[in-house]
Amino acid sequence: MIHTLAGHDTAPLVTVRTAALEAGLSAKAVRLYERKGLLPPPERTQAGYRLYSRHDIAVLNFIRRAKALDLSLDEIKTILDLQRGGEQPCQLVTTILDTHLADIDQKIADLRTLRDSLRTARLGAAAAQRDGNDAFICQIIETPEGLVAPGSSSPGNLP
Repeated sequence: MIHTLAGHDTAPLVTVRTAALEAGLSAKAVRLYERKGLLPPPERTQAGYRLYSRHDIAVLNFIRRAKALDLSLDEIKTILDLQRGGEQPCQLVTTILDTHLADIDQKIADLRTLRDSLRTARLGAAAAQRDGNDAFICQIIETPEGLVAPGSSSPGNLP
């Protein structure tokens, strides 16, 4: 629903439901972002309904895009606060993205290590089954010391 308030410019204001729909978010998310300070407190109708401007909807779209890049609400708020203070947040955004990329690279490395460990366990289980020891895989899970760690020739704890 579109509203204008007496004594304000003629730019239409929209309800939380309409703002949420236009930004591709839920009304609950819009209220959360307001509570967390990502959006300024909205205008209200006499009945207390929140009203949002086109600028607010643009901010909501930015928040949605930033969340899609896995930025936290705190990171997004910091960016918005800098921008509202008249500063260019480009360097901060670059630093945040670099940090996220490094985190992802570390997660990928950790997952590769885990994959190698799982592959080693699976190969050990297959060899044990061929030798008639079907319980080997249970022993691996119960006693990880018995499994040979990747890159090692002796039994030990996996990374």
